[in-house]
Amino acid sequence: MKSIFDLVGRMIIGLVSIFEAIDSIVFFEDTKETLMAYNLDKSLNFLIVGSILLLLLGGLLVLIGYYADIGGFLLMLYWIPYVFIVYSFWNDPEQLQRVNMLNFMRMLAYIGGLMIIVANGGGKYSVKRLIHVMRLPG
Repeated sequence: MKSIFDLVGRMIIGLVSIFEAIDSIVFFEDTKETLMAYNLDKSLNFLIVGSILLLLLGGLLVLIGYYADIGGFLLMLYWIPYVFIVYSFWNDPEQLQRVNMLNFMRMLAYIGGLMIIVANGGGKYSVKRLIHVMRLPG
């Protein structure tokens, strides 16, 4: 049962991150405007492209379980700053504080899931384990 939960959890986390990357690609200009709203107006294209690369590479590694620990770390490089920038409820007007605090806590749980992946790797059902079992170079 643990192995199934590892697999399904990795798949969900990987797919959410890949979806986030695709969303940033499709709505590139909207993403730029959002970053400017958070006063991140220096090197916008670099930030967005770097974020997309972190999300795609990290999400894919987590999804397939090939160096899932590295993929989880890459995703944490994206999600930790994201959470503190977007859901800074302590800076928000009173009517938004509760909603953003709840979203902040949800994202912390997501980051907790990433930490578990970093600590435990891909698990039993992963490409890395498949390569090891089949004794393929890699």
